[in-house]
Amino acid sequence: MAPNQVKSFPSVPLKDELDIVIPTIRSLDFLEVWRPFFEPYHLIIVQDGDPTKVIKVPDGFDYDLYNRNDINRILGPKASCISFKDGGCRCFGFLVSKKKYIYTVDDDCFVAKDPNGKDINTVEQHLLNLKTPSTPFFFNTLYDPYREGADFVRGYPFSLREGVPTAVSHGLWLNIPDYDAPTQLVKPLERNTRYVDAVMTIPKGAFYPMCAMNLAFDRELIGPAMYFGLMGDGQPISRYDDMLAGWCSKLICDHLNLGVKTGLPYLWHSKASNPFVNLKKEYKGLFWQEEIIPFFQTLTLPKECDTAAKCYVELAKLIKEKLNHIDPYIVRLADAMITWIDAWEDFNPPAEAVPAVANAKKDAVPPKKSK
Repeated sequence: MAPNQVKSFPSVPLKDELDIVIPTIRSLDFLEVWRPFFEPYHLIIVQDGDPTKVIKVPDGFDYDLYNRNDINRILGPKASCISFKDGGCRCFGFLVSKKKYIYTVDDDCFVAKDPNGKDINTVEQHLLNLKTPSTPFFFNTLYDPYREGADFVRGYPFSLREGVPTAVSHGLWLNIPDYDAPTQLVKPLERNTRYVDAVMTIPKGAFYPMCAMNLAFDRELIGPAMYFGLMGDGQPISRYDDMLAGWCSKLICDHLNLGVKTGLPYLWHSKASNPFVNLKKEYKGLFWQEEIIPFFQTLTLPKECDTAAKCYVELAKLIKEKLNHIDPYIVRLADAMITWIDAWEDFNPPAEAVPAVANAKKDAVPPKKSK
């Protein structure tokens, strides 16, 4: 922000600017507690597992519901890139959305209260994060200087105060922390009771473990990089879907000079998953990540990669070339990343190519819609 410039704090967008994406295997009674905050928005529900199972959505919500049969019908052979029996299935919702912003939340998460006992509107806070700039090039010790009541501290370079567009807003959780299986096993009763009233930009060059339980992003800026990988049924790994998307999207945000914020808003994570089941899903990733994360930390993308999609294609090629020795699965993953971009471009074409994909868009209409 330039000297003498008055900060303005944007109001949240209208309902036609955001979709809420929810992966689920069960009836969505949890939506009742979210009704005051979710009801104005359109929901995209991605049903995982058995497509014949009936998913009940409470009355009054505007939604589209997709199951595996719909995904196969809409994407055809490219449906192979969408995970089955894994939370990564949610990225299908990112694909078919036409909104600028996405908020995704898990079905075991509920409305949390702030220290004053007030219900936290996660959507509103995420949108505030996304509509204010990030500061990845120089750390502000009062955290987010664009929050009301805060500003840049003495010594912060004026040339950097304009900030950069924010692409990702990563929220946190009260009650059950997002732990891996080994940590769950040694701390089975640990609960997060700390509410930290802060939002901060993750510095350029720093990676972080992105959790999809409470996550929002600008799909126009970073949507192609929000692919949650090929995991779950038929694959040797699960529960790393959001980790992969976090590594890839952060690398690309850094390359494109986009920002990632973390902190507020909080929600209430109600259910701890079984650590023994989680260990079976995670154990290969626990070893692989020790080589994959340093790979990301040392990677530089070419200057000609000037969009998230171009960056992602290049990243998939590098993963296939440099990490294939880890396991044959890595080659399948990289191929699925390319398939994902092909599907993304089918549903999100340049303006001049819209007529060419009109029929594909028609096919995307799901068989189950809200009334």
